[in-house]
Amino acid sequence: MYPKTLPLHGTGLGLRRPMLKELAATDLSRIDFFEVAPENWMQLGGRLGKQFRALTERHAFSAHGLSLSLGGPEPLDLDFIDQVGHFLDQHDIHLYSEHLSSCSDHAHLYDLMPIPFTEEAVQYVAARIRQVQDRLQRRIAIENVSYYTPLATALSEAQFINAVLQEADCDLLLDVNNIYVNSVNHRYDAAAFMRSLPAERVVCMHMAGHYREAEDLLIDTHGASIIDPVWALLQQTYTHTGPVATLLERDFNLPPLAELLQEVAQIRHYQHGSEHDRLHA
Repeated sequence: MYPKTLPLHGTGLGLRRPMLKELAATDLSRIDFFEVAPENWMQLGGRLGKQFRALTERHAFSAHGLSLSLGGPEPLDLDFIDQVGHFLDQHDIHLYSEHLSSCSDHAHLYDLMPIPFTEEAVQYVAARIRQVQDRLQRRIAIENVSYYTPLATALSEAQFINAVLQEADCDLLLDVNNIYVNSVNHRYDAAAFMRSLPAERVVCMHMAGHYREAEDLLIDTHGASIIDPVWALLQQTYTHTGPVATLLERDFNLPPLAELLQEVAQIRHYQHGSEHDRLHA
């Protein structure tokens, strides 16, 4: 019903409030877009609200939600969806994405819980995604999430994601670090998993760091630098998807902005390399 678009391009950075002061004194010409969690910004006023508005007037933005709870047991919060829709329109935000997870049960759990990998869950979640898209009158993207204990495995993780995408007719925000984290924790081949997902539905990608708790347990923290195997997986992913818009996420342990921009530049380098390879293949 809602046509697929590719509204973002190049490299992006997840915007966090502590960055605002440094951003004002930084050359942002190499950042093509920013991403925010709407829950953290849509009620913001005063000085911070004005700073945010000034950024959305000059730069492309995407929004990555935290609390829609697509797999949750309660009815969707329609008032909240309307507030998100107003925020997206007010700031001309190009893309709205959400996690393929559950995060509430009579209250917010403040964590992203996995959804059972079953046919019943496919139908349930897809219906909720379609409801959100109808309410917003726009296509949304869902993100593959990290998880630590599967709730049910009638379908594989890849089969579940593919089935939801097909049934809901929505897009995919592909988190490369989450694939790597899950591949270690659940012992599968990260590159093979990545290639099993539909390249034509990928509208944006995320890159981030994680914490190594043990050799066989990684924790998705967004609190560290990206490691070499995740960079390598990104390069492999570009051969599957092409140089899709890609964003750096960092949620805490924030280093100086210049250090984050080095990782953004590394993403850009791999994007340009993949585009060169495609043109000369």
